[in-house]
Amino acid sequence: MTLSKHLKTWARRIKRDGVTLWFAGKHPRTPWYAKALGVFVVAYALSPIDLIPDFIPVLGYLDDVLLLPGLIWLTIRLLPPEVLAECRAQADAWMQANGRKPNCRAGVVLVVALWLAIGFALLYWLRGAE
Repeated sequence: MTLSKHLKTWARRIKRDGVTLWFAGKHPRTPWYAKALGVFVVAYALSPIDLIPDFIPVLGYLDDVLLLPGLIWLTIRLLPPEVLAECRAQADAWMQANGRKPNCRAGVVLVVALWLAIGFALLYWLRGAE
């Protein structure tokens, strides 16, 4: 398998697992701690706004390449195997039927709120330094 095909397969798997977490967040047998982390990961993954904008050199893609896949992997590991299998099947069916990932408005709110909190903290810190 060429590097290009390997990367495409990996990216498709990450995308599918993001949708899997979306279904796992609604599943009644998902443990609370996996739901909590999963809700955060899904809101961020499905948000059209990145925490670190892509136009920032190197750092802009760091969240897409390292942070997000790492958080998805960790959350997937927290799911019971039967819940994971069921949610992956639902995610595969969703991706087949819709051809895209779902949108998450909560993700936009999460990212905007985080940026505002960082901005206010920075402003508070700068005003305290005077």
